[in-house]
Amino acid sequence: MVKENNFLSVFSSLAERTSDPAWLLSLRERAAASFEALEFPTARTEEWKYTNAAPILKLDYRSASGADGKGVTAEGIEKFSFAETRHSRLVFINGFYSRELSDVSVLSGGITVSNFSNAQAEVIRRHLGAYADYHRQVFTALNTASINEGAFVHIPDGKILETPIHLLFVSTSPGANTISHPRALVVAGRGAMATVIESFVSIADDVYFTNAVTEVVTHEGAAIDHYRLQEESERGFHIGTTQVHQERASSYSSCALSIGSRIARHNLNVTLADENTQTTLNGLYVVTGDQLSDSHLLLDHAKPHGASSQLYKGILDDRARAVFNGKVIVREGALLTDARQLNKNLLLSGDAHVDTKPELEIFADDVKCAHGATVGQLEDDELFYLSTRGLDPEKARALLTYGFAEDVISKIKVASVRRQLDEFVLTKLHQNLEVS
Repeated sequence: MVKENNFLSVFSSLAERTSDPAWLLSLRERAAASFEALEFPTARTEEWKYTNAAPILKLDYRSASGADGKGVTAEGIEKFSFAETRHSRLVFINGFYSRELSDVSVLSGGITVSNFSNAQAEVIRRHLGAYADYHRQVFTALNTASINEGAFVHIPDGKILETPIHLLFVSTSPGANTISHPRALVVAGRGAMATVIESFVSIADDVYFTNAVTEVVTHEGAAIDHYRLQEESERGFHIGTTQVHQERASSYSSCALSIGSRIARHNLNVTLADENTQTTLNGLYVVTGDQLSDSHLLLDHAKPHGASSQLYKGILDDRARAVFNGKVIVREGALLTDARQLNKNLLLSGDAHVDTKPELEIFADDVKCAHGATVGQLEDDELFYLSTRGLDPEKARALLTYGFAEDVISKIKVASVRRQLDEFVLTKLHQNLEVS
C-alpha cells in the first residue's frame, strides 16, 4: 500500500527519540493514531472533488533528513531574502533548522524567534497541536505525527515589533524524492503587534512533497500581519494548512501568494473565537503550464461583532487549473457579523480552467454577508484602448495582467516583499514591464 510504504516509516524513526519531552511524544502518538485511521482524499471526497491528489500519493518518498541541507548556501537563497529581515530570519531546510543560515540578532525585548528545541517549552506545549485539526484532516495528522523541529515565534504582551520576521522553508530533493513536514507556531500576546513572512521555496527544479502546518494565535487586542509565499519547484507538490485562532478584539491579516508547485493546496482556516475580531484575507495565485492551485478558506464567526473580508484573485495561462473554495460560517448568536468575500479569475488561455465555490452558512440574524465570484478574459476594448495610446499588443496585455494582480500585491506593507512579488509574477507570466 502507498500509505504504508511512503509515509508510516517516519514514525518508527521518531519513536526512537526518547529524549523528546513526554508531552511531545504523546502528541505525536495521538496524531499517528489519527493518521492510521484516516483515509487519503479521493475523487469522492467532497473537499477534494476538484483536486486529484493521486499524483502526490503515487510516488515513493524518503523522509527528509538534516543532511539534505548541505548543498544549500546563503548565496543560493539570496533571491528569496528581504532587506527588512536580514537579521530577523529563521531558515529551515526540508523542515530542519539551519543555524548557519539563520540570523535573529536584531530581535530583543523578550521576543522569541527560534526553533522548537531552543524555545519556551511551556508556551509551545500549551499551543502546539491545539488548533490544527489532526483528528479529521489526514495531512495535518501526518505533519503532527512527524513533528521534529519547527519555527516558534512568541511576541509578549504589549510588545509592538517594527521589524518583520521571516520564516524561510527551503525544500530540496537530493538523490531521491523527499517528503518533509515544516511546522510553525506563532503566538501573539495581549496587545502585541508583529509582521510574519512565511516563504516556501526551492533552489532546484526537484520532485518532492512539502506538507506544512502553521498555527497562529492572537490573544486579546493582538494584531498579526501574515504573508505566506509559496514559490516552490513546478515539479514538486505542496499541501499547506494555516490554522488561526483569534481572541477578543484581535486582528489577523493575511496575504497568500501561490505561484509554484505542480499541485499546490493551501487550507486557511480562521476561527473568530470571541467578540470584535477583525480578519482580512487576501490572496493571489498565478499558474501556467499544467499546474494546479487550490485555495480552501474557512472563516468561522463564533461570536458577535466580528468582521471579515476576503479577496482572492487568480491568473491562469496555458492548461493550468485553479480551485477556490471559500466558506464563511456565522454561528448561532454571532450577531452583527459583517463578512464579505470575492474571488476573481483572469484566464489568459482558452485551455485554462477554474472551479470557484464561495459559500455562506448563516445561523444568526442581523448580519451582513456577501459573496461573489467572476471568471473572465482580458477585454478587447481595453486592449484596443491601450493600442490607441501607442502600446503594442504584448505590452498592453502585460499591463492589464499586471494591473489585475497588483490589486492584491499593493496591499503588502513590506516594500521589498512587494517588489519581489512584482518581479516573480511578471517573470512567471514571461512578461516585461517596468514597475516602480
